[in-house]
Amino acid sequence: MDHHHSHAQDSNASIRAAFFLNLIFSLIEVAGGFLTNSLAILSDALHDLGDSFSIGFSWFMESRARRPGHGSYSYGFRRLSLLAALVNAIVLLVGSVFILSRAIPRLFAPEPAHPGGMLALAILGILVNGAAVLRMRNGKSLNEQMIVWHLLEDVLGWVAVLVVSVALLISDLHILDPLLSMLITCYVLYNVVRNLHKTLAIFLQAAPPELDLAALDHALGAIEGVLSTHHTHAWSLDGEHNVLTTHLVVPATASRAHLIRVKKAALRLVEHADLEHTTIEIEFEDENCRMRPD
Repeated sequence: MDHHHSHAQDSNASIRAAFFLNLIFSLIEVAGGFLTNSLAILSDALHDLGDSFSIGFSWFMESRARRPGHGSYSYGFRRLSLLAALVNAIVLLVGSVFILSRAIPRLFAPEPAHPGGMLALAILGILVNGAAVLRMRNGKSLNEQMIVWHLLEDVLGWVAVLVVSVALLISDLHILDPLLSMLITCYVLYNVVRNLHKTLAIFLQAAPPELDLAALDHALGAIEGVLSTHHTHAWSLDGEHNVLTTHLVVPATASRAHLIRVKKAALRLVEHADLEHTTIEIEFEDENCRMRPD
């Protein structure tokens, strides 16, 4: 519990730092866009402001997700963090589509840019967003991972601006700007969709990918004194905190000592799975399970 509490505090502090870094730089970027008269930088500033509000929402939800369960919410509020990851994914998808909608027309009608101002802002953007990525890089929750993709998208975008600005200082290849933007956006989109798939799988209560549920169920059924198993289910609350339930059937004549041995053996089998909640129900073979068949 101390480990989880410490991780939650570190996670919240990292998201808070990422929020303020992103917000401050977005405001600098708006000013820089006007000073360089660059529509590309102004549009990116708008995108970064959207990122800031998205990260701020994640910060708020992450802090709320740490509250202990009460009343109807007996499992707690961990899925608020997952909800933030879902909102972040949607924002990234919309933002990426917006960038593509602006980049594609520029392939056919490249616009002139101001390489000097672009170069200065690119270096600052890489430093600021890179610092935020380094702060968030060890995040384990899907919410933190989605924020990292927000920030990494910004870092890659500024790397593209840096490359383009250097190229424009020595040539007139204005098509590089939209071309690199499209490549980076497609790369980010691929990873966002992959993380979105994970998020939706958790909402649909899919078994955690690191847990081989079929093999675990088979191992539980092979415990000495267990006749069969049923209703073996596993799911995750938020991508980090997992839950397992199972029913083990024992002979009708099984003694109390037999039941204790079976339960201890079952707990030894699942102790490596990093489960937050484990429910093992033991039934006698002549007892009717109150649950419907799987």
